[in-house]
Amino acid sequence: MNYIYKGTVCSDLETIRSFIDKTIKTLGEIINNGDIIFDIRVILNELIVNGALHGNECMVTKCVSLTVKMNDNKLTIEVEDEGTGINYNPTEYNPSDLKSWGRGLVLVNGLSDEFYVERNRVVSVKNIC
Repeated sequence: MNYIYKGTVCSDLETIRSFIDKTIKTLGEIINNGDIIFDIRVILNELIVNGALHGNECMVTKCVSLTVKMNDNKLTIEVEDEGTGINYNPTEYNPSDLKSWGRGLVLVNGLSDEFYVERNRVVSVKNIC
């Protein structure tokens, strides 16, 4: 199955919650695995909220863009914010440091089959079996 969705949401946490719920509802109609839908919800939540909070610094005039593509059994989630971007290395995150940054990206990396951070654009690829 081939599917593509593109959308944007302002950096307001209430609006983001509704946006993610709508996206998950749509994906739930084409993906019949509850565990995978749960993983996708976590990925979307972490990436979109991260873009709004850290990338866009909660400025509601700035948006977070989402592209979801499904080709056969491969789901690609791309999230881009309007911030300057980051240099991300998952090996630099140490959970014992108790820092408030980095956990979400480590979590998304663990839930993804492929994961890329390119400045202010993040790509998560999940194989749907």
